[in-house]
Amino acid sequence: MLYDFLKRFAVRPLVAIFFRVDLQGINNIPQSGAAILASNHLSVSDSVFLPAMLERTVIFLAKDEYFNGRGLKGRTTAWFFRNINQLPMDRSGGQKSAASLASAKQALDEGKILGIYPEGTRSPDGRLYRAKLGVAKLALESGAPVIPVAMIGTDKVQPIGQSLPHPGKIGIKIGKPLRFEHLAGKHDDPQALRACADEIRQAINVLSGQSYVDVYAPRKAEK
Repeated sequence: MLYDFLKRFAVRPLVAIFFRVDLQGINNIPQSGAAILASNHLSVSDSVFLPAMLERTVIFLAKDEYFNGRGLKGRTTAWFFRNINQLPMDRSGGQKSAASLASAKQALDEGKILGIYPEGTRSPDGRLYRAKLGVAKLALESGAPVIPVAMIGTDKVQPIGQSLPHPGKIGIKIGKPLRFEHLAGKHDDPQALRACADEIRQAINVLSGQSYVDVYAPRKAEK
């Protein structure tokens, strides 16, 4: 499979050469079965660093703009993201967003690991923002455990607007799985979804140590 080839013989060796990665909590990743990796989001390279350090394949929900670029750079970016198992996530709301979440749910039903950014976008200033409800809906619908993840320092090696990361030190902290059996069957209950999303966000916050802002992150900060 091209994904495994790229990860083992291209991405992972390059990460090992150019970056000092402090990886903690790797034993919290289950060896089999569905799981949701819920991570903070500081840099576009988060979607590369995290899967590269794990033995199991991670399917990430990534913004659909990565798959729709024009010109040589846009086509290369789209090819790369498709071949490192990224699923396009339409964030416009409504049926398109629901379809993206349905694709993610199918991956979980197949026993795969799904990566998602609860904030829905990169942090504009290094702080942690309010979690959207998509991660909670996936967790309650699938019953899969949610594993909080903190990416640390990736915004320093690849700030917003920088095309490629530069060598440096990054951290990846993987927390203990969260389970939501007590909210089973409540995937359409707004209060249950908010409680679930907030618990996931808080677990990420404990790992990352970021300052928290109780509003949704502005998407215009991505540009």
